Amino acid sequence: MGVGLRFFHRPTGVALAVALAVAAPVGAHAKTQKDDCSLSRKEAKTAIKRSERLMQEFLNDIDEKMDAEGAYGFSLAVAVCGRPVWTETFGHADLENDKPVTERTKFRVGSVSKTMTSAALGKLVEQGRLDLDAKVQDYVPSFPKKAHPITVRQVAGHLAGIRHYDNDEEYYSAGRYDTVLASLDIFADDPLVNEPGSEYSYSSYGWNLLSAVVEAASGEDFLDYMQKHIFTPAGMKNTVADKNAEIIPDRTRFYHFDEESGGNFNAPYVDLSNKWAGGGFLSTPTDLLKFAGAMRDGTLVSPETFSVLTTSQTTDGGEATGYGIGWFTNFGPRELRRARSAFPEAVFDRVEEIVSDEVIIGHSGGSVGGLTLFLMAPGSDGVVTVAATSNNSELYPLFALPVAAEFIELAKP
Repeated sequence: MGVGLRFFHRPTGVALAVALAVAAPVGAHAKTQKDDCSLSRKEAKTAIKRSERLMQEFLNDIDEKMDAEGAYGFSLAVAVCGRPVWTETFGHADLENDKPVTERTKFRVGSVSKTMTSAALGKLVEQGRLDLDAKVQDYVPSFPKKAHPITVRQVAGHLAGIRHYDNDEEYYSAGRYDTVLASLDIFADDPLVNEPGSEYSYSSYGWNLLSAVVEAASGEDFLDYMQKHIFTPAGMKNTVADKNAEIIPDRTRFYHFDEESGGNFNAPYVDLSNKWAGGGFLSTPTDLLKFAGAMRDGTLVSPETFSVLTTSQTTDGGEATGYGIGWFTNFGPRELRRARSAFPEAVFDRVEEIVSDEVIIGHSGGSVGGLTLFLMAPGSDGVVTVAATSNNSELYPLFALPVAAEFIELAKP
């Protein structure tokens, strides 16, 4: 039994959509999930009501900072027990044409792309086509050998010593790369920043190398593989590569807010072909919930593989990195540090108390003209998943944390 959408308006006149579910679980194998969600309809309404008050304060602060109402674009979706319980949108997808954000609006999700790519790695491992502990040159022989051997697992856990962006020019790259292998030229000849396995060093470029590994192991083009074997089985109809030349329905415009001048501007033009696997996809919060459900219910990978992907790797010295394969494994404390100044002290203290007691996995995504938070609390009785997106480089959707806290608290036994 589903519940229809309710439409109502903020004072800005921008429509919001809210869906209270007792809806079908997300993921193609939903029947494997339990039918009785631990969060009742009444509890969901309570969590939404509390969250809306917090989010309104958050938005009011942004309105005041920008000296304008609704000059932003946010989207939020929440699932409990694999069931979508709430979606809501705020502000504009296109300021110039006064076009509001809808549930179909596609945002740049940045490094959440790594989490999606991790599913491809896991699937290929299960099929016996990929060995995580093999040298990367076993799959990509054209990649130059370094002073020390590098394994696929090390690259996927940011333990390989491959460098990250070297400067702003690389981050804001507008150059087009026609193939995954061509994008390796950016860093292929550079020395490692540390001995593989010795320390955690975050690298989006490492995931370029992993996309080449996926192509070699699967025998398919990377983007084709992601569409056919990850997005389609998971029901992710609004997730695509952010190709500039293509007409992509419902793609948001991208913005940058300059705090010094108080002005909102179009974000610089960039081409994401330099980092498809690590930061090049467009998606929606609803699709991210579908992805989470498909990872959890066995649609994409087995529970055993999902556990491997979401378990922290360790350095050679035995220190946990807090990162598995495409997933942060201590996501709550990591994002709390970012959120401290975004909410009143009493609100932050409550969120910290709830979130710090939970094992939270997920990823954040930073893009030119986009910021994303994607988190899952699998330890909570209700398995709470929250995804939030922004179409502004400076406006982080930090309201995802207090929203998650409200649902986690009510979902506890």
